[in-house]
Amino acid sequence: MPPARVLIVGLGNMGRSHALAHHHSPAVQIVGLVNRSTPALPEELQAYPQFQTMDEGLALNPDLVVIATYADSHADLAVQAMKAGAHVFVEKPLATTVADAVRVADTARRTGRKLVVGYILRHHPSWQRLIAEARALGGPYVFRMNLNQQSKGHEWEVHKALMRSTSPLVDCGVHYVDVMCQVTEAKPVRVQGMGLRLSDEIAPDMYNYGQLQVVFADGSVGWYEAGWGPMMSETAFFVKDIVSPNGAVSIVDGDKGASSDIDGHTRVGGILLHKPTGDRRIDTGDEPGHQGLCDLEQAYMLRAIAEDIDLTRAIEDAVQSLRICLAADESIRTGKAVAL
Repeated sequence: MPPARVLIVGLGNMGRSHALAHHHSPAVQIVGLVNRSTPALPEELQAYPQFQTMDEGLALNPDLVVIATYADSHADLAVQAMKAGAHVFVEKPLATTVADAVRVADTARRTGRKLVVGYILRHHPSWQRLIAEARALGGPYVFRMNLNQQSKGHEWEVHKALMRSTSPLVDCGVHYVDVMCQVTEAKPVRVQGMGLRLSDEIAPDMYNYGQLQVVFADGSVGWYEAGWGPMMSETAFFVKDIVSPNGAVSIVDGDKGASSDIDGHTRVGGILLHKPTGDRRIDTGDEPGHQGLCDLEQAYMLRAIAEDIDLTRAIEDAVQSLRICLAADESIRTGKAVAL
């Protein structure tokens, strides 16, 4: 088979990582890189043609478009690419409204193009094991999860830029709400959110700390919090804990470093399985870092195309996790719980 022709759109942290994944793949020919400005690129990527618009990139007839722009452009770019005949990998969140997420999903179904959303934890072997162990315990479940980041300097500038289009609760929360949904497989029925604007450097209608609570139809309940900024505490910034009537399963911190360390966000030191009869530590062994996980995501994208994998359920899950996080966002802004 000829190599897949791949176009990368958006060259921030995630876009560069996805581009590097394809650069090192023998099954791929990168036909171009799209970014509105001229970014600083690693040496491996500097020789590829660079463009400023999606139209210029699509004129090269790519087989696959990788979208890693800001969240408010995801839906339109994904739809444009699929209508042009390309398969699409789009970073999370899929969109900034449920209606736009449904529009992207409908376009994938109508065009027959493959659509994969960048839920990186779905490709992490340790997180796959966590989900399997939780499901083996049986529900209903209590989900306790957070990811707070004490960001300053460049990291705080990146977070402020992200908050022009989405909140930390939505941007990060979709990952962990997706884990909740994979474990319980029950429909969400109610969401409550609360949040606070802790900095004058962000828009008056935005918050940089948020928390959600979600209730599922099987009685399971989930909690997730996310905060960004120089004021955030480094204490207990990473909690990943699932409790059931039969015990609990938790991620044991690895050497995470500071909360701003991106590799630390996915690093797993092990899994602790607790039952009333005793505890068992599960060694997860060597695991991929952030770039390794991006490599796995893009390998899966290429396999989905080559093997015609049915992605219907995964797309539905991406819409559902976004729906829950956006409902929490709505709850924060209205002060009322949201029924789903």
